[in-house]
Amino acid sequence: MKAVVLHEYGGPSKLKYEDFDDPVAGPGEVLVRVAASSVNPVDWKMRSGAAKERFPVQFPGILGRDIAGTVRALGESVVQFQLGDKVMALGHHAYAELAVVKATDLSLVPEGLDLVEAAALPLVTLTGEYVISHGIGSVLEVKQGVTILVSGAAGAVGRSAVWVAKKLGATVIAGVRKSQLSSAQELGADQVLALDDKEAMSKLGFIDAVADTVGGETAEMLLGKVKQGGVFASVVSIPENAALNPTIQTTRVMTKPNAAKLRELAEDVIAGKLKIPIDRMIPLEEAGEGQAAAEKGGLGKILLLA
Repeated sequence: MKAVVLHEYGGPSKLKYEDFDDPVAGPGEVLVRVAASSVNPVDWKMRSGAAKERFPVQFPGILGRDIAGTVRALGESVVQFQLGDKVMALGHHAYAELAVVKATDLSLVPEGLDLVEAAALPLVTLTGEYVISHGIGSVLEVKQGVTILVSGAAGAVGRSAVWVAKKLGATVIAGVRKSQLSSAQELGADQVLALDDKEAMSKLGFIDAVADTVGGETAEMLLGKVKQGGVFASVVSIPENAALNPTIQTTRVMTKPNAAKLRELAEDVIAGKLKIPIDRMIPLEEAGEGQAAAEKGGLGKILLLA
């Protein structure tokens, strides 16, 4: 098969499009002919070596977490899928024409969802869901009467978190940049707040919880807005001033594959309740250029067509 292979840590040019051995589905696994993957921040952090303590790459390695494609072969004991099924998953080694996925991690792509566009969903929607249901939900029951601020709400993970929190009945404040205030109205939050507007931030009262997707100084500032006994859950990192706020529970979350939740969130996308913007679709062989573009920032997902 063809794949985008990383032989050493470094810049985007280190991603090489070349021949690689075909993977084989073992017991309980499914071989997927990948139609598309997508670029996520963890991909370029793994490529550069910035994430090597948590996610070391075994060279030569294939990056990529989002998988959408069709079933090519079934491993022993897999009975819930058939050859040709359109599927999606949060997996590994997705920057390739073929990928092996645990059958239990795989979801059928719902009718009405384009197979290629399905590649935009797994990591970001499941992460947004997880930071609400587990990051905050393990401390506070997310329900009516609970107020949650989602930072970086205009991003793919953030907008997923906004939707899941609203779905559970919470009052949601979408934290965005001033430049995003107008477009953020489509998120369906109860309030939209410019996190880079000092005057607006000074008027923000204490809240029950923060679902953080941006980290840094913004996270440190928001931690001070959480009530005593509240929770600060981040998909990035724990704020450096956490020790100064001992009555607030802080937690860093990392999502896990969840086939049922992925299917549910995909159906929400089809229904127009959740929107994950797509910036562009490019050939898999241009993964390096895609990562370079994504690192510069933007709100839309970059899809890699295999």
